[in-house]
Amino acid sequence: MKRNAFLSFFALISLSITLRAVSPNIILIFIDDMGWRDVGFSGEEIAETPSLDHYAKQGIVFANAYASAPNCAPSRACLLSGQYTPRHGVYTVVDERHAPGSAHHKILAAKSNESMPTEVVTLAEVMKKGGYTTACLGMWNLGRGKNSPVTPTGQGFDLFRRPQDYGYEKHRYQKDDGSYLADDFTDEAISFIDKAKDQPFFVYLPYHSIHAPFEPPAELLSKYESKLKKTGNSDEDPGYLATVEALDRNVGRLMRHLEEKGLEQKTTIFFTSDNGGIPSRISPLNGSKGSLYEGGIKVPAAAWGYGVKKSSDYCPEIVLGMDFYPTIIELAGLSHDPSHKPDGISLVPHLRGTPSINRGNVFWHFPCYIGKGEPSSVIRNGRYKLIYFFEDKRSELYDLEKDPNEKNDLANSKVQEKQRMENELFAWLKKTGAAVPSGPNPSYDPTAVSKGKKGKEGKGKKSEPGNKGSKEDEVKRKKKKQK
Repeated sequence: MKRNAFLSFFALISLSITLRAVSPNIILIFIDDMGWRDVGFSGEEIAETPSLDHYAKQGIVFANAYASAPNCAPSRACLLSGQYTPRHGVYTVVDERHAPGSAHHKILAAKSNESMPTEVVTLAEVMKKGGYTTACLGMWNLGRGKNSPVTPTGQGFDLFRRPQDYGYEKHRYQKDDGSYLADDFTDEAISFIDKAKDQPFFVYLPYHSIHAPFEPPAELLSKYESKLKKTGNSDEDPGYLATVEALDRNVGRLMRHLEEKGLEQKTTIFFTSDNGGIPSRISPLNGSKGSLYEGGIKVPAAAWGYGVKKSSDYCPEIVLGMDFYPTIIELAGLSHDPSHKPDGISLVPHLRGTPSINRGNVFWHFPCYIGKGEPSSVIRNGRYKLIYFFEDKRSELYDLEKDPNEKNDLANSKVQEKQRMENELFAWLKKTGAAVPSGPNPSYDPTAVSKGKKGKEGKGKKSEPGNKGSKEDEVKRKKKKQK
């Protein structure tokens, strides 16, 4: 009897050691400009995303997921560092058309790092040190060039592929011969996985999809042109919808390959987006990409595969892009570099089915101008969200439980709550050493306009169509500024 008990105990210990020794493969899919409802599992009804919907149902959907920044570069820096923007100093996409001191800027915006500082310990560096073979296949946007300390191969990735490697012209996602960029990146991922053999792999897939210009495969474009014509829907862009389905097809193709190789139960897949969607696709939320309103930062997110318990309910907890850094490290059984402290929290308890995690305040800091975005910061404590605008030194306060679309500003009716949250936000900005606008812009010209250009249109109908519903909100904001 004692011998059997001992053997059972020994078996449990052996199983525990074996489980801890497992090094799951990791695939991190990071989409460009996919808004919160642009995929079926988040409510999309026109663009067809059967693969993403199927696999999301096999895992967990994060219903309250947010990008850590309202635009491309800082969101990627947060994802790969696990940190808030003040830690790495990448606040925006550096663009000379929006340089601090531009005539159309009312105040002097803070300067942003153009590349990820080399002292930042990236997720790829941790994974590589832990025995993983690593690949970045797609958009980097955190340092120029192919091989240098600030490019993927200098930041922990063994392999880096970008559009130029496949002969694509700048801002083109389809070639004249019909080759499609997302297909090429997926082919590269499949090849990389096959070459990894017995070594665990970390594949970072930051597709250029679904950023404009929309140049989807011809048969998909034709499909949605016909679909919209039949329904009489002239508001939607068939090129955009076709680009969404083309992305879904590639995720499906990648998953089928994992299944054919017997790797689907040895691989964890994470899926999310870098910022909110384009104006025409974000209703009823306020704002869009570039803005710290909900429409600019709320994104779809899901996880499935190894270590993820199938959940019939959506996870309601607040999840940020920077959370994937500690999550992946814990899931891989690795340790954080002691010199690098992430701000994100591990989602592994969520993946395993734990109902909730105690999370305090969360923050966003965007001290720059780009597009419609202006210097602003956010603090959210769960229910309430406060947005501070540096131009006019004013705040807006929203109760997201009752008003998720940010239509009713409570700043004047909940003064104590507003003041308390402002104090906490300012304390956080000081603690993190956040760069902030330095004062009025002496070159400001109220008649000046941004030098920005309209996005180059692809084979779809439009580049980034406007949002009729957002004009009222813009008028309201202008009136507040005038008071």
